[in-house]
Amino acid sequence: MVYKILILGASYGSLLGTKLLGAGHDVTLVCREKTAALINGHGTEVRIKLRGEDEHRSFLSASLSGKLNAMTPDQVTPEKYDLVCLAMQEPQYSDPSLRDLLARIIKTERPCMSIMNMPPLAYLKRIPSLDCSGLVRAFTDASIWEAFMPSLMTLCSPDPQAFRPPEEAANVLHVGLPTNFKVSRFHSPKLDAMLDHLERDIDAFQVDGKDIPVKLRVFDSLFVPFAKWSMLAAGNYRCITNDGPRSIQEAVHSDIKKSESIYNSVRDLVVHLGADPEDLVPFAKYATAAQSLLKPSSAARAVYAGAVNIERVDKLIKLVGDAVGMQNPDIDEAVVIVDAKLAANRA
Repeated sequence: MVYKILILGASYGSLLGTKLLGAGHDVTLVCREKTAALINGHGTEVRIKLRGEDEHRSFLSASLSGKLNAMTPDQVTPEKYDLVCLAMQEPQYSDPSLRDLLARIIKTERPCMSIMNMPPLAYLKRIPSLDCSGLVRAFTDASIWEAFMPSLMTLCSPDPQAFRPPEEAANVLHVGLPTNFKVSRFHSPKLDAMLDHLERDIDAFQVDGKDIPVKLRVFDSLFVPFAKWSMLAAGNYRCITNDGPRSIQEAVHSDIKKSESIYNSVRDLVVHLGADPEDLVPFAKYATAAQSLLKPSSAARAVYAGAVNIERVDKLIKLVGDAVGMQNPDIDEAVVIVDAKLAANRA
């Protein structure tokens, strides 16, 4: 069976799109008019390094078995698609054209898979132990997400790291860390069968008899995509300081004891909500990986480039902790710093 997948976001979304195209499914990327024209004229190019090879390979959409096209938000007819993937950052959905598209997606009851670090409010409502009423302050505009049906929203962790090379066109994506996408089930037999089907098809996609990294892995647990929360709190958001940006490596290793305390505090919070500790990443493994992260996080780069809104997973973690009585003063301090920097940018 060939599924039709709508992906909002042609940058990071083109990575998942390429994997789906290679697996034989049809993909529509939603983006700006100029980018859509470029993709429709020339396709996409995603560069991935295969295991045992020194150079990245280029995967061109035109050479893959699925069909690709690109559209602006106003051109999309949501009911034509089997699955909608949300691959932009949370503040971007405040754009009027995207708000309108999301409203039409809600109306047609399309199942959605978010690939944001920031879990949509509808997904958080699937956690029985969590009171979501106090979490809206973490969102740029929570009203965008309130009408989604929780049963039609799932979350996929954006673990693979990729970027658009600045010297290249907007249809090129370079994969730096080819880890797997980890998605929670909808807990609906029909929708979970689709996720399982996509997982198998992506597994089967090979080139020259070789396996291609970046798989889709499906989990029963609601909390597997939250494994990244500890990393974001201990590293990414702490790249934002009162004295300017710093690398993730410096944020983690300049005070390793504080970083470990923050990391484990968030890990304990996720376990309190219902996560299996075995699904989460130990601090030592993350600290080793952070040694090679020599640039500021994307959140820090955005703040110091003048952004007035960014994804606020840091604030969400704080508010969830407040809701269940698991506060951490170091997390609170980091949130205050980010709040102040964004307020200064708005001023």
